[in-house]
Amino acid sequence: MLRLIAHYGIHFLVPLAIGYFGFPRRRFFAIAILLSGILIDVDHLWANPIFDPDRCSIGFHFLHSYWAIGLYAILLVFRKTRIFGLALMLHILADLVDCLFLRLEL
Repeated sequence: MLRLIAHYGIHFLVPLAIGYFGFPRRRFFAIAILLSGILIDVDHLWANPIFDPDRCSIGFHFLHSYWAIGLYAILLVFRKTRIFGLALMLHILADLVDCLFLRLEL
């Protein structure tokens, strides 16, 4: 249960909080962008099975690959792409936390 709360909390509650408190003049736009980071889960459609609760997404799906994560980190550097990079890195953080919980469950 803690795994689900942490994983989906980072996917949904953290972007809401960052958008609301971090971008007061454009909060709804920021929240929409930050929540859109979930769209990289489209790469699950190419996996078999599409959803496996015991699979770590990091390094498995192509939009969760280490190369892709590197590109998301580069987006953080530039002002115009920073919020997109933040959205994608928050998604990766949520999936990383999920992977850590998987390891702990042995």
